[in-house]
Amino acid sequence: MSGGETYRLHVDGFPRTVSGAWIGDSLLTVLRDALGVTAVKDACEQGRCGACSVLLDGRLAASCTVLAADADGARVVTVAGLGTVGLARAVRATFLAEGAVQCGFCTPGFVVAVTDLLTRRPDADADELREALAGNICRCTGYGRIIAAVQAVQRDRAVQRDRDAR
Repeated sequence: MSGGETYRLHVDGFPRTVSGAWIGDSLLTVLRDALGVTAVKDACEQGRCGACSVLLDGRLAASCTVLAADADGARVVTVAGLGTVGLARAVRATFLAEGAVQCGFCTPGFVVAVTDLLTRRPDADADELREALAGNICRCTGYGRIIAAVQAVQRDRAVQRDRDAR
């Protein structure tokens, strides 16, 4: 990065300032190169693979397609910022239990996308799941185990909601 732009972001719950950035830097570049946030993966740089997925002001975004200048002042949540409790923990644990991970490169993007989807649509059907995950690419596991993992999270959470309702 070179230049003189300054961006203020709220990343994973912490205020962060980036100085000296180039005006054309993507949010992905700023996160990885300036802030050292390596949980956000750099793969296609075209918004097609989902490896760089973040929540940007609460909305799922491919950080490689967002200019850092456009994210100035925004709240950015990466897979690390989702935390290790609640839904994010359940998604991670179920991905492991269902064998929905192999090399792990795509996993952060999938976890962010799945957590976002199940926060908004906890009862999403299989077609909605496939549509929501269409922006994420996995070259190792295929998608059957990933869909199975998401459906397992949904079942577990439905059982918990039923228990809580009693």
